[in-house]
Parts: sequence; C-alpha cells; structure tokens
Amino acid sequence: MPYLDSLELTPAGAQAGQLFIRDFKESITPNVTQRNTLIIAGIYIIAIAILWHVPYLKEILYPFKLLTVGFHEMSHAFVGVLTCAHIHSIELDPDEGGSTAMSGGIPWLTLPAGYLGSSFIGACLIACGFNTNASKIASIVLAVFFIFTLWWARKNWITWVLILGMSGLVLLFWFVGGGVALRYFILFIGVMSCLYCLWDIIDDTVARKVNTSDASAFAEICGCCPARVWGVIWLIQAFIFFALGVIVGLVAFKVTPLIFCIVTDLTCAAIGKR
Repeated sequence: MPYLDSLELTPAGAQAGQLFIRDFKESITPNVTQRNTLIIAGIYIIAIAILWHVPYLKEILYPFKLLTVGFHEMSHAFVGVLTCAHIHSIELDPDEGGSTAMSGGIPWLTLPAGYLGSSFIGACLIACGFNTNASKIASIVLAVFFIFTLWWARKNWITWVLILGMSGLVLLFWFVGGGVALRYFILFIGVMSCLYCLWDIIDDTVARKVNTSDASAFAEICGCCPARVWGVIWLIQAFIFFALGVIVGLVAFKVTPLIFCIVTDLTCAAIGKR
C-alpha cells in the first residue's frame, strides 16, 4: 500500500473545513422572518431587564417568574421520576420560591436538574418560537408537563392559578393571527425562562445570597468543589443552552412561510401530474 504523506491531505482537509464553516455561516444567517424574530427577542430582553427593576411595573413579570420557578421544580420532579424517585409534592410560594419533595432517586442528577432543566426548557421554547407550527407543538408538550405538575402540586393553589392562567393564554393566542401570536408568546416564555434561570443561578449560587441552594447541596454530595464553582459551571451551561436555542431556531426553521407554500404547491402539482 503506497504511503501517503499527511501534508498532501492538508489542502483537502482545509477545503473541507472551509466548506463546513461556510455552510454553517449560511445556516445561521437569518432570513427576513428570522431577523424579525431575533429583533423581537432582543426587545423582550430589553423590556424584561427594564421591568425587572421598575417598581410596580415589575409585577407584570411576576406570573412568568413563577412559571420559570415551576419549570425549575418540574425539572427536579421529572429527573426524579427517571431515577426511580417517589415525588411527594411540588410547591410554589408567592415569594417566587419553590420546593420539590421527593424520596429516593439519584441526587447527582436531580439536584442540577432544576437550573439546567429550566434553562433547557427555555432554550427549546426559544427555538420553537421561530416557527408557528413548532410553537403549537411546544404548547402541547407544555400542556402535558402542566398536567403532571398539577398532579404533584394538587394541594398548592398558587400552582393551579398559575398553570390555568397560562393555559388560558396559550389557548387564546393559538387562534389569534393563525397562531402567530402564540409563536411570539412561546418565544417570550423561552426568553424569560432563560434570563430568569441565569439570574437565579447568579443570585443563589455565585453571589451566594441564599444560604442553602441546589449548588450547596450538590457541593456537599460531591465534595470536590465549593458551591460557587458548581454555580459557575451551571451558569456556563445555561448560557450555552440559551445560545443553542437561538442557533437551532435559525438552522431548523430556515424555510419561510412563502417558500414553504411554493414548495407545497409544486409538490402537489407534481403528484397531480402522476
């Protein structure tokens, strides 16, 4: 077998790398519809940042903060179920706190599931916010999560009011503008969930304004790193989820509604000719 000098393969490898980079850039370059979605997401970020610190107006964000807390506790519970834990209850309190009572399971997985799970859910909702049909599917998945959460939190009236209110908004926006309003609503929930998760990680673990947190409990179990280190690690992972949500939305939903209709018409015409 002839010997191939590795240097001879370098140009081909470099060309393949350049093609990959070019294709990736084209994939994440937003079209007109996606550019508008990114602008709206940016407006959401600015509006949330402003409302967060304005007295009285910050109450507008209150139900969405509680919803993110619900995602946090729901993530604990679902990972607990996957690791054979018994979920006793989920509780949300008016002070934007929550708790999940469970026995059994694997703490190595259930403890970080709260922060990472809520940021992952937010990232998925952001990605789905780039497409109307994906937003409808996301709302159905959320409905399933809500049902399980209501079962675990059946004695907590705040959870009932929150989930029923959010479900009502989802149903309302489903029929407004052919689902376009639902798409922007799902996008807002995703952005809010990711931002609140990032802030919560910083506030509870990195800044250590809370004496006990998931990070401190995880640090006690792990024993190798303090709570702040785990907080920083989870913060980086949450940022990655946030970025991936945007990237997936750009790559997966590149086809605009107009192009989709044209492709559909051409496909139907081709089938008709056969």
